[in-house]
Amino acid sequence: MQSIELTSTLTCPECGHVKREEMPTNACQWFYECDSCKALLKPLKGDCCVFCSYGTVKCPPIQKGQSCCNE
Repeated sequence: MQSIELTSTLTCPECGHVKREEMPTNACQWFYECDSCKALLKPLKGDCCVFCSYGTVKCPPIQKGQSCCNE
């Protein structure tokens, strides 16, 4: 059985600020506010959440090979 990582490091595309965050397991996170520059991050086209777009680890549903709640 594959283990699921629940933390991911997000990198803001606006200012480069990096922060490790816990991913929700019961919902997609469509928005994330950068702690540094306050930019509101949204998923890139084709991605289901901010972790899939800007994180080092994809969200739990994608890791499990399932479709995410936005697809």
